[in-house]
Amino acid sequence: MLSRIAAALVPAFGRLTVTADPGARPATGSILVANHTSLADPAVVVAALRRHGIEPVILATAGLWRVPLLGPALRREGHIAVHRGTSRAADSLDAAAVALASGRSVLLYGEGGLPTRRDAGESAPGPFRSGLARLAAATGAPVVPVGQAGSRRLCSGSSAKQLAGVFTAPLRRPCLHVHIGSPVHLPDRVPEATHRAREAVTAAWRTAASAAGEACAAV
Repeated sequence: MLSRIAAALVPAFGRLTVTADPGARPATGSILVANHTSLADPAVVVAALRRHGIEPVILATAGLWRVPLLGPALRREGHIAVHRGTSRAADSLDAAAVALASGRSVLLYGEGGLPTRRDAGESAPGPFRSGLARLAAATGAPVVPVGQAGSRRLCSGSSAKQLAGVFTAPLRRPCLHVHIGSPVHLPDRVPEATHRAREAVTAAWRTAASAAGEACAAV
């Protein structure tokens, strides 16, 4: 349901385009890892993935499960709450491994949080946490890098600016682009795997940022 809602709503708030590396359609049981720049990212990425027939299980901050209507929907559809900074933080990786074993794809954000910047500009992904590498090592699942660009022009900055951005987006129609990269198999050692994953997502982000810029220039 959430994928359908995102696919219906996102085009009303911006111009969404999607590209993929040749033959990059993720297999079932893949780990999709995207760069994280704004609160609008999940909706934009999920809407883009649905165009490729992918409806992943999403790892997201546990606070979203307390949001009326959204929380019950997340729980009902089997998405995974991440209790950051608590003893339950690792539970999300166990739940993700179960989802992967059942044939579901899993979407997570390697950076583990949003940047502190308040401007609407693009920047390369920040340092990745080790959870992605540990999940890939434990499951053997391929990792699919996903780059997205433009969502900060939809929603970024202070709370007031984020609200203003969302309310004015249907008039501004910011360019949003998501690029799906080719699957990669990470090395066993966590530090090297984390570095390799960040490199792959950065490459996908660069492609997305370039495509978003070209799309805006053509308008």
